Amino acid sequence: MDADGDDLHGWGPALEEIARRKAAALRMGGPARLARQTERGRLDARARLAALFDRGSFSELGVLMGATEDPPVNADGFVAGWGRIDGRPVLAGAEDVTVLGGSIGASSSDKRYRLCQLAGQERVPLVMLLEGAGHRVTETGRPGRRPGDLGAMVDLSGRVPLVCLVLGASAGHGALFAPLSDYVVMTDTASIFAAGPPLVRSATGEVISKEDLGGPDVAVATGGVVHDVVPDDAAAIARARGYLAHFPANAGQPPPVRSGTDVGRRRVDVLGVIPPDPRRPYRITPVLEEIVDDGELFVVQAGFGASIVTALAFLGGRSVAIVANDPSVRAGTIDRDAADKAAHFLQVAGAFGLPCLFLADNPGVLAGSGAERSGILRHAARFYAVQHRLRVPKLHVTLRKAFGFGSSVMAMNPFDGQTVTLAFPSITLGALPAASDASAIDDPDERARIAREQAAASLNGAASLAYDDVIDPRELRNALLAGLELADSRGGQPARGWTSEGILP
Repeated sequence: MDADGDDLHGWGPALEEIARRKAAALRMGGPARLARQTERGRLDARARLAALFDRGSFSELGVLMGATEDPPVNADGFVAGWGRIDGRPVLAGAEDVTVLGGSIGASSSDKRYRLCQLAGQERVPLVMLLEGAGHRVTETGRPGRRPGDLGAMVDLSGRVPLVCLVLGASAGHGALFAPLSDYVVMTDTASIFAAGPPLVRSATGEVISKEDLGGPDVAVATGGVVHDVVPDDAAAIARARGYLAHFPANAGQPPPVRSGTDVGRRRVDVLGVIPPDPRRPYRITPVLEEIVDDGELFVVQAGFGASIVTALAFLGGRSVAIVANDPSVRAGTIDRDAADKAAHFLQVAGAFGLPCLFLADNPGVLAGSGAERSGILRHAARFYAVQHRLRVPKLHVTLRKAFGFGSSVMAMNPFDGQTVTLAFPSITLGALPAASDASAIDDPDERARIAREQAAASLNGAASLAYDDVIDPRELRNALLAGLELADSRGGQPARGWTSEGILP
């Protein structure tokens, strides 16, 4: 008989033993270590997963791993399973820093691979929450053939959305999940590195703190390890949920569509925000907020390559990806970091079938010896190649100016798969500004003539079908909605389907 008086038909001892071991696993590293985690202002691994998933939807995988060790290693320091986010199934794993520092043992390595295997098999997103010490030192002397979780992550790339949260110190093997993910967010007290300060000191003699080695300033500056930094665990988890809301469960499904009160046509108030003089700066973010549904803009990687804004939004109820020059940052000039950011963002958007909107307002690719030493031509060429290979709906708008290669990378190329190509009145185009000394035009009359032609680019472009239409800026949202409605005829088919080529780190 159990506590409720039910007849267990001889199952009692076995059920009690399993229940005892599971209860031990739920205690993680014990009250003292859990208390220290709370004192740091951080959630424990199980609380993190509870916050990530819809209430009561979590089902755990591998809770008894490590239970036969002496002493037991609760869940082998890695809590994993599946649940729902906004009603949709998602897999997730969280390193438990309270159990052997969240280090990776043989069992937890298998559990990581199992998560990846399930994500591919069931075609659902995968979220990894990092705070761990990398491979477990006590087990690294026992090499053997085991499934490769990192290889499994690479195989998932471009097939299901991959999100990584860095919520504490993350080192070694576990940290590699970050650059292999589509989107990475970290808290401002977290750090991430290939090897922690003790190993760095031992290997090189350098004495350095976790923050200086791999804190937010370093991780963001490297451009590709971490996209966004937030204050705490709750904010990071909210970002993960918000990011996934813009993507399908996998590359075989169309992007999500949502209903609401702001999904129809309306004029936008941008005349007072965008000055007609192309030499005057303005911030592009308020313009984007004005045109998207409900003014809700999910900006990705705002602290890196800031002359380009990359953002997710809903437009007419459709999930879209936006790449826009920001003239408030170096006039919108495209440097190495901006090019890299945009290229990766577009790879992700293209893999999952999101229509891509390009809003161009830039004087070209960054010039100068520093830019050339940074390899600007190669980075800009990568940006160009990625946008050219997009097979999703592409919508281009030239807002004021676009010079040289700066126009090409922003999808202003003739007959290059755009669903629609638009321009505002009085745009300025050309290889480079005629008024510039670099134009090599000595004759002032000739310079003035070319400047007039550049300034008349919107009319001349429309006359030669370089643009499908020249629009009143107040009609920007409506024109984009019309283009998206035309693209609806594709039937919501994803860009590459389940056979995605993957996304490079």
